Amino acid sequence: MSIGTGIVLFVIGAILTFALNVDVAWADLDLIGYILMGAGVVVFLIGIILMARRRRTDVVTRTDAAPDGTYETRRSTRSPGPDGDVV
Repeated sequence: MSIGTGIVLFVIGAILTFALNVDVAWADLDLIGYILMGAGVVVFLIGIILMARRRRTDVVTRTDAAPDGTYETRRSTRSPGPDGDVV
């Protein structure tokens, strides 16, 4: 979500800065565009960092047939430890 928001902010800022040639007495659209582009880059980078740090958990379920005809189900969970290795 934040990656898309960063891209949208950057695009809106670029449009305000480079595509519009409108003089508004109460606002400097070029400055607002540059601020939006900067905010878009910051939000985009924060989104990338948060996505890279997100914990990933793998759940594996195995069902085996026992010799007596019954079924045994095993479930194991793996998640990365504090140093990034899968425990």
